[in-house]
Amino acid sequence: MRYGLAVARKAFCSFSGGKDSCLALFEARNAGLDVRTVLVMMNESGDRSRSHGISIPLLERQAAALGARLVTGSAGWKDYESKFVEILRGLRAEGHEVGVFGDIDLVPHREWEERVCASAEIEPYLPLWQRPRPELAESVLALGFRALVVCVDSRFLPDSFAGREYDPRFLADLPAGVDACGENGEFHTFVYDGPCF
Repeated sequence: MRYGLAVARKAFCSFSGGKDSCLALFEARNAGLDVRTVLVMMNESGDRSRSHGISIPLLERQAAALGARLVTGSAGWKDYESKFVEILRGLRAEGHEVGVFGDIDLVPHREWEERVCASAEIEPYLPLWQRPRPELAESVLALGFRALVVCVDSRFLPDSFAGREYDPRFLADLPAGVDACGENGEFHTFVYDGPCF
C-alpha cells in the first residue's frame, strides 16, 4: 500500500520501542504516512512499558531520536482495551487518521487492532503483515537498526540471551523452534539506532 505524498495522512505508531515497531514506523514513513506520534502502553504504575519493560526516560530519548512525540497510556490487562480505545479517540480528535502496527502474522492481534481502530474511526496499517519472519529479521539488520534484547521468556530462552545485541550471532544462537522475530513472545528488544533515528 502506498499513500499519496501530496497530502500525507497523519498517523501514529503503536509502539513498543522494539525492532518490529521501529521497522513498521520506517516502512510507514516510506509509504508516505506522516508518522510523528508513537503510542506506548505502560504498566499500571506507568513507569515501565508493557511486555518490554522500558522506562519512560529511555522511551522519551528514543522518541526524540525518531523525531516523534511520545504518548503513553497506563493500564492493567483487564482495562487495557478500554484505555487503548480512549487514547485512540483522543488521537483521532487531533487529526490522526491511520494507526501503524508492527504485527507480522498473528491473526488475533490483527483482529484486535482492527476492532479498536474501528471504535475510534482510525484506519489500521500493518506494513509487516504476512512477510516471512526470517526476511523481516534480515531487513532489520540490513537497514542498520541496532537493538538490544531487553527481556526473554525463560520458557523458550536461557536468561543469558537477555542483554545481547540483536545481530547475526544472536540469530544463529537461537534454539530450534524460537522465532527470529520473537513474534511468539520469546524475547523483546529495544532499538537504540537505525535509519529513522
